Amino acid sequence: MSTQSPVQTVPSHVPHDMVRDYPLSRRATTTENPHSVMIPRVHEGPEIFYALDIYPNGSAAWVFRRAEDMRAVYLNNDNFTKRGHSGVAALIGEDWDIIPSDLDPPRHSAFRVLLNPLFTPKKMELLNDKVRSRARAFVAVFKDMGECDAAAEFAVPYPVSIFLDLLGLPQERMAEFLRWENQMLHNPDLRERAAGVWAVKQYLLEAIEDRRKHPTDDLISNALRLEVDGRPFTPDEVFGHCFNLYLGGLDTVSSNISLHLRHLADDLEQQRRLRADPSLIPIALDELLRAYAAVTTFRICNNGFDYKGVRIEPGDKVALATPLAGRDPAEYAEPNDIRLDRRPVHLTFGYGIHRCLGAHLARRELNIALEEFLAGVPEFRVRQGKPVEFYTGSILHVPYLPLVWSAA
Repeated sequence: MSTQSPVQTVPSHVPHDMVRDYPLSRRATTTENPHSVMIPRVHEGPEIFYALDIYPNGSAAWVFRRAEDMRAVYLNNDNFTKRGHSGVAALIGEDWDIIPSDLDPPRHSAFRVLLNPLFTPKKMELLNDKVRSRARAFVAVFKDMGECDAAAEFAVPYPVSIFLDLLGLPQERMAEFLRWENQMLHNPDLRERAAGVWAVKQYLLEAIEDRRKHPTDDLISNALRLEVDGRPFTPDEVFGHCFNLYLGGLDTVSSNISLHLRHLADDLEQQRRLRADPSLIPIALDELLRAYAAVTTFRICNNGFDYKGVRIEPGDKVALATPLAGRDPAEYAEPNDIRLDRRPVHLTFGYGIHRCLGAHLARRELNIALEEFLAGVPEFRVRQGKPVEFYTGSILHVPYLPLVWSAA
């Protein structure tokens, strides 16, 4: 398998003047803040453009920078398909689905009706004590030290530990799971990404087989008990659902926590406001989610489609970049100002039938993360001397976040 992204040619139906650079697509680190610098520049350009080397396999896609246009694509399940958008199975030459993420109606509907009750706000509330105890345990390790790498010591292990609990996987394997996740989602080398997928697949298949023989009350055992359309899940469906849980638990919440803590480290006035009144955190969280959205997903056109004078042909991909939607100047007044009482409606968890299955869990984890970090750590700021780096690509995140404070 090639380690390089394929050389792209511009299709004949794409006007050359619509081809533009899109810096967020590159799997690379940068000291230029994507949210406050790169994204505003993108919003100075055309509403729709064509970007090379943006899709997970290195191919091209249309970019809709406006939130209203993204909503139109999210809702247009007749002309746009989600199946195969992740390209994960294709990396290893296979054709299974990530469930329900990769599915289209009507198959998607059957699975979402079945899975939604597992992730309701009431069900997630039952996890409150476990989530809070995990957050407190991580904060307790460094709160008296005067410094930490908030990414590696908190933002990453905290939500991952909760995910491991839910799937009944051993906490001591965390470093291994994170290495595979980094291979799959952040490594530009296609062979490394494929190796990560293979490793995760083999591990999950072994865990699934173990639960067949020794069922417990975790989500893997639950998948083996579920039925759709009056029949049990097939082996591929059980695996595809477990793979979806794996991906959802490892990266996006970690990215959001790092981005939110970095913002509060820079804006001490807002950090002080939330410390003084923690009841503001749930409201502030929506503004932080809007302003620091991290995830880009894709749709694939399955019927020729004309939209705002642009011809999108079957097989064309469309990027749904929630970081762009969250800073859309046509959607939000002064979008680059962070107003903790704004109460925005945002696309950070997606929109329509594919809205994130685990959104209620993610919100609870993020809310508790801010509560416990602010309660346990004195006023913090970014260590001087080295600018914070951001990792771009389909999930924006801060790989290293050195925070300092006055130790007790």
